[in-house]
Amino acid sequence: MILVDTSVWIDFLRNLDTPHVRALDELIENEGDLSVADIVLTEVLQGISADRDFRTVERYLRDLPIYSPRGVETYVRAAQIHRQCRRRGRTVRSSVDCIIAAVCIENRLTLLHRDSDFDLIEACTSLRCCRV
Repeated sequence: MILVDTSVWIDFLRNLDTPHVRALDELIENEGDLSVADIVLTEVLQGISADRDFRTVERYLRDLPIYSPRGVETYVRAAQIHRQCRRRGRTVRSSVDCIIAAVCIENRLTLLHRDSDFDLIEACTSLRCCRV
């Protein structure tokens, strides 16, 4: 199962031609196993200004499996991820990215992203990311 990060959805919705968007296009076309995290759903939807587009994207994303933090343990894992990276001299800029990474690790999901924070996290943890 592949969890698609906000960074890729935004590029996809902007019709950008990037390797990550092409990978997402291919997954959609081949009916690949796609999912989102609940916080990704929030981040994507909050950036949509037109009501009609909001409803269309919301319906599509709600049809995908949506993963949520398991509770306090996920947030503790996110803090541990941040600390692991910092101990290796790498600074993760976003706590939200640590939470998304924790959700992926807990559920054994592979992350499709275009965000350098996840490259840092992958180098320091068991996070698995798609290579595009």
